Amino acid sequence: MTEILLQAQNLSRHFRLAGPWGRGPALQAVDGVSFTLPAGETLGLVGESGCGKSTLGRLVLALLAPTRGEVRFQGEDLHRLPKARLKEARKKLQIIFQDPYSSLNPRMTVGQILAEPYVIHGMGTRGKRREWAAQLLHEVGLSPEHLDRYPHEFSGGQRQRIGIARALALKPLLVVADEPVSALDVSIQAQILNLLAELQARHGLTYLFISHDLSVISRISTRIAVMYVGRLMELASREVFDTARLHPYTEALLAAVPLPDPDRAFNPPALKGEPPSPLAIPSGCPFHPRCPEAQFPVCRDVVPDYRETAPGHWVACHFR
Repeated sequence: MTEILLQAQNLSRHFRLAGPWGRGPALQAVDGVSFTLPAGETLGLVGESGCGKSTLGRLVLALLAPTRGEVRFQGEDLHRLPKARLKEARKKLQIIFQDPYSSLNPRMTVGQILAEPYVIHGMGTRGKRREWAAQLLHEVGLSPEHLDRYPHEFSGGQRQRIGIARALALKPLLVVADEPVSALDVSIQAQILNLLAELQARHGLTYLFISHDLSVISRISTRIAVMYVGRLMELASREVFDTARLHPYTEALLAAVPLPDPDRAFNPPALKGEPPSPLAIPSGCPFHPRCPEAQFPVCRDVVPDYRETAPGHWVACHFR
């Protein structure tokens, strides 16, 4: 049986905003999310901008504390660990950021950037850290000659390779990839995705891959989770997702993916309107104001259960 590396249970994060006379309303960035992530797999997390994907990634890494719920990594609740043990656990949890330029310190050379994780954890001598940094560059397809250059001397794709190398420095088990290719040209995106797949096969990595692009998610993921205003709408394997998806929001996301066919007739947008504000999430099913299959009053008044309709296939819909 495959080891469950990560488990999120009823995970929520609400931000209390400041109002003119003190505490303002609560912004529900993540609300009641549960999933498991077996070792060696890639869980793709997809949804529209602002749905809470990046917040969920930071909760998984214990960079944010949850309002309620828990994150278990190798059986331990990360948010209850003492500081010393959490620092040790962080070696196994790393992140690849969306912007490959702003995530790298412009005043540090590549060698210094890649050596910094070893400095923080007191690992190796200066010479050994430089040797390890050179090995990391080789892992991601760059040359040790690049160690003494600064981030501005590289292209966007090369900078993202440096960001990936830094994430690999401490030999992690789980990597959260937060839209790692969205800022890159399409041709470079394919190279980075291939690199991530090669590194996963070589080192047995587990990915939580966050993206708003379903074509990217479908290419790299073992399972796919669809998120809408802080909640999971559907979760299934890639094969089931391609052939037996259930939620109307999932269908709408897939219908919005452009196809490279000049003879294909233009279809109107699958959804009308905008996602609701996380400050004013609709009652009942949060998707009901935009859902073409909504039935009243149940969809308006009753929150659908997030339930398993088939082995490994979860959905939050009253009628699916």
